[in-house]
Amino acid sequence: MAISSYYSLAYLLVLLPLSLGFYGILPQKGRRIALLGFNYAFFWAVSGKLIVFLLLSTLSIHHVGLWLSALQKEEDARRLEVPKEQRKAVKAQYLRRQRLVMGFAALLHLGILLSLKYTHFFAVNANSLLGWLGLPITLPVPSFLLPIGISFYTLQAMGYLFDVYRRVIPGDRNLLRLALFMSFFPQIMEGPICRYSQTAQSLWEAPKLQYANLILGGQRILWGLVKKMVVADRLNLLIQNVFTHYNRYDGFVTALAAVGYTFQLYMDFSGTMDVVLGSGQLFGISLPENFQRPFFSKSISEFWKRWHITLGTWFKDYLFYPLSLSKPLKRLTSWGRKRLGNHYGPLLGGSLVLFCVWVCNGLWHGAGWHYLFFGLYHFALIAGGNALDPLAAAFTSKLGISRQSRPYRCFQICRTFLLVCLGELFFRANGLRAGLAMAGRIFTNFTLDSLWNGTLFTFGMDPQDFGIVVVTLLLVLLVGILQEKGIPLRQRLGKRHVVIRFAAAYGMILYLVIFGAYGAGYIPIDPIYAAF
Repeated sequence: MAISSYYSLAYLLVLLPLSLGFYGILPQKGRRIALLGFNYAFFWAVSGKLIVFLLLSTLSIHHVGLWLSALQKEEDARRLEVPKEQRKAVKAQYLRRQRLVMGFAALLHLGILLSLKYTHFFAVNANSLLGWLGLPITLPVPSFLLPIGISFYTLQAMGYLFDVYRRVIPGDRNLLRLALFMSFFPQIMEGPICRYSQTAQSLWEAPKLQYANLILGGQRILWGLVKKMVVADRLNLLIQNVFTHYNRYDGFVTALAAVGYTFQLYMDFSGTMDVVLGSGQLFGISLPENFQRPFFSKSISEFWKRWHITLGTWFKDYLFYPLSLSKPLKRLTSWGRKRLGNHYGPLLGGSLVLFCVWVCNGLWHGAGWHYLFFGLYHFALIAGGNALDPLAAAFTSKLGISRQSRPYRCFQICRTFLLVCLGELFFRANGLRAGLAMAGRIFTNFTLDSLWNGTLFTFGMDPQDFGIVVVTLLLVLLVGILQEKGIPLRQRLGKRHVVIRFAAAYGMILYLVIFGAYGAGYIPIDPIYAAF
């Protein structure tokens, strides 16, 4: 029984119970060792010998973190020894040395990620360019096995080093604690991307198992399984068919597939996060939330504050802010204020930084032109929204429309959702050309004939399947509305009578057993973001 994902029986019925059992009977020091052992056992099960990259990453950030801390202590001592007028020069000297160390670390970690994930893409496109130029040169096109979770744990490793470099945290001398932070098995495949200050100490403390955590964690795992297995996996037949054979279908079916994929991706990824965070809670470990009801967003900018939150905050803290506060950007912003005013002036430099962030965001998801387009699409929407906001405010004011009114907020939510769906079409498409062709069909070949001619039921989904998807989405919507209003559903349920609590749990299990997409006719679908 192989562990292929967080939804596999090997994970849910073997690894998770076994690790909890050993963890629960051991003293604190034993729990640390056992947890680390299960972390590496899980990673070995899903990646085999590619575990060497995780080990290399852990050992290198341990060494580099201590190196940076040593330089900082040396700098502090040196500045106390010299006259006041020389301290600035001492600071500059040690800053250069620390930057060299950080450059070495970035070259190592990002170099490994770029080599394994992007060499094939760059080689193929370089050969295309050389052929177009008529040069008789062909570069080798290597193909490497990509370790599971490398895009996630590389950012986590670099985040740790950035925090040490910026003196947010000291370099950790405890290699075991750092290894626990880097390898916690519920999060290693798909995140969330944690900060050292968020999880390292709680992992090291290895808290005792508690009944409340076991109940709440189990509830969340069940909720994630419902989202993934009832909706995301059921929609896969339709999504796979339309995106593979998009030239057979009209604009309505294409648009339906784009909307369907948006829901599939959300139910898959947020469902996985429910399983991940629920698994962490079983051990008493609080992992950061990665989703906060993104489809209630009124703008694309707000959407990305609610969707894949830990990735967005990583780019904000370690790329956007450092670039924005750099001297060249400050000079550009100052120049812009003088010539373009207080609104558009700062947008000039801000948009340049946003462009860099969204290029990195797009390519982080994968090596492909459609991923780059996906990033640039969101850059254009956010930068354009920032630039046009004063005009939109003036326009709505002239029409007497309150931007705080419920109808206008509903309009914003619907508009944002449709823009997100269009972006996800390119994200899922089998290449940029396919994405452009599919988008073109939506706007040039839109007809409702497929509603009446039975086309919708040729994808492996019958009316009952569509009904199950719609009902479950409405259930998720209802839960989201209550959470948006600040109602703590699980905490309230926990205070109810034990009969009601068990009825709710058995209800979810029954719903999953009856309506889950599994068994004959269904191929197990790996979590989508595990591929990134």
